[in-house]
Amino acid sequence: MSEDDVQERKRGTGARYVYETLRDEILNLILQPGEPIDEIGLADRLSMSRTPIREALVRLAGDGLVTLLPNRSTVVSQIDFPNLHHYFDALTLMYRVTTRLAAQFHDNAALARIRACEEAFAKAVLSGNTNGMIELNRNFHVAIAEAGRNPYYLQLFSRLLDEGRRIVRLYYYPTFEPRLPHPYIEEHEAIIAAIAARDVATCDRLAKDHADKIVGQIQEMMARDLRQDPVL
Repeated sequence: MSEDDVQERKRGTGARYVYETLRDEILNLILQPGEPIDEIGLADRLSMSRTPIREALVRLAGDGLVTLLPNRSTVVSQIDFPNLHHYFDALTLMYRVTTRLAAQFHDNAALARIRACEEAFAKAVLSGNTNGMIELNRNFHVAIAEAGRNPYYLQLFSRLLDEGRRIVRLYYYPTFEPRLPHPYIEEHEAIIAAIAARDVATCDRLAKDHADKIVGQIQEMMARDLRQDPVL
C-alpha cells in the first residue's frame, strides 16, 4: 500500500470518527438546535485537521442534522416544528411498512437480532436508563427494517428514527418512570410474535397502534408545553 493510500485511509477514518462523535452529541442534545459548531475548537478537541471535520459536516448536513451557512459557518439544525405533522405521517407509515415486510421476509437470524434488540431495550427500561432506551428502541425498529430486506425503506426509516431521537428526548423520556408491565415492552413483544408468525395483517395493526401511541403522547406533551409557556 502506498503512502498516499495510507493517508487516505487515515483521513477517511478521521472523518468517520468526527461524524459519529458529532452525530451522537447532536442526537443526545449535548449540541443544542441552532448551536454553532466551532470548527477550530472541534479540531483542537478531537486532535484532527480541518479536512476530516469539513467532510464530516457535509455528511451530517446530508443527514439533516447540521446546516451549512453561506459564510462557511455551521450550526446544528433546528427541529422543524411547523412541519412536524409531515414527519409523524412518514414515521407512522415506515413503522407499518417495515413491520409488514419483516413478517414476510425475515429469516431465523433476523428474528434473533430483533429479539436481542428487544431484550437490550427491556433491560434499559428496567434500569431506568433513558439514554439507552432511546438508542435501543431505535435499534429494535431498525432490526425489523433490516429483516424486511428493502434497503430504501431501511435508509429512510433509520433517518426518521434518528431525527426523532431529539424530539423524543425533549418531550417523552423526561417524564419516563420505569415500571412493569411497561407498555412498550409488551407492544414490542406482541410485534415480535406477529413477525415470527408471519402474520402481516396483525403486524400492520400493531405497528400502527404503536406509532400512533408514541406520536399522540409526544403531541400531548408538546401541547402542554405550549399551554405552560405561551408565546408572548
